[in-house]
Amino acid sequence: MSTPPAPPSPVASLERAFRVRHYECDAYGHVNHANYLRYMQETAFDASAAVGYDVARYEALGLQWLVRETDITYLRPLVYGDTVIVRTWVDDFRRVRSRRAYALRLAGSDAPVATATTEWVLLDSQTLRPATIPPEMIAAFHHPGVAAGARREPFPAAPPPPPGIFRLRRRVEWRDIDPAGHVNNANYLAYIEESNVGVAAAHGWPMARMIAEGFGIVARRYRIEYREPALPDDELEVTTYIADVKRATAVRHNTIRRLSDGALLARAYALWVCVDLASGRPRRIPAGFMQDFADNITAEG
Repeated sequence: MSTPPAPPSPVASLERAFRVRHYECDAYGHVNHANYLRYMQETAFDASAAVGYDVARYEALGLQWLVRETDITYLRPLVYGDTVIVRTWVDDFRRVRSRRAYALRLAGSDAPVATATTEWVLLDSQTLRPATIPPEMIAAFHHPGVAAGARREPFPAAPPPPPGIFRLRRRVEWRDIDPAGHVNNANYLAYIEESNVGVAAAHGWPMARMIAEGFGIVARRYRIEYREPALPDDELEVTTYIADVKRATAVRHNTIRRLSDGALLARAYALWVCVDLASGRPRRIPAGFMQDFADNITAEG
């Protein structure tokens, strides 16, 4: 991910503090990757409300923002009892889109936790078609450079899948739906991670075995593109496979499709790092681990 620009003045940005709750942590004792996205979304809502555009005003205007893409780089894990400060600001506006940047750090220090951007699209709530961002809305969020139009990186192209591509099916449940009536963007990441845990178990490496052997596979970066919304009771297929294997890292490519019509709902690119659980430092991926995944690794990997 290209490094987000330096945050603007405090007037043009907003900070929120979140104390990590026990149920937000995973089997490693770290905050689950999807929960970073939830912190970011809440902060974005508060930042919008702070300049006069809260949920009620968007409803009155017949407009809503939808996340089109998330790009997050994880710099250090959060654990139970930590307090994370999330700072956000608008990076730019384009006709129907806006990119918002985030910087996360530990409270009481300058220790960075993550950096991220989200690409939002403004929609007409009735037609669900993109709507031109009103000039007065741009003015409300304005700070020097906000309309500069920062460069977008193309979404990484996925290589052809291997014969052993892993497929997980699941049905959208009521708990996955947000007030917009579709699956919340953070839950797509939860689906993706469910498939990644599933493929590991299917190849003889359940989480318990990795933890017992003293290593873990953690995300350094996730880039997710949202194509279409998943709706209540949709049956989904989540796929995953490995590429670009190196000494301590590998890339996972994921897709989420609706089975009824084959529509691509989301795709993801993730850079994973093998770490020593005792020290938290990167370590070489065990040779036997990668041998067991041979059919799930693309030939180009």
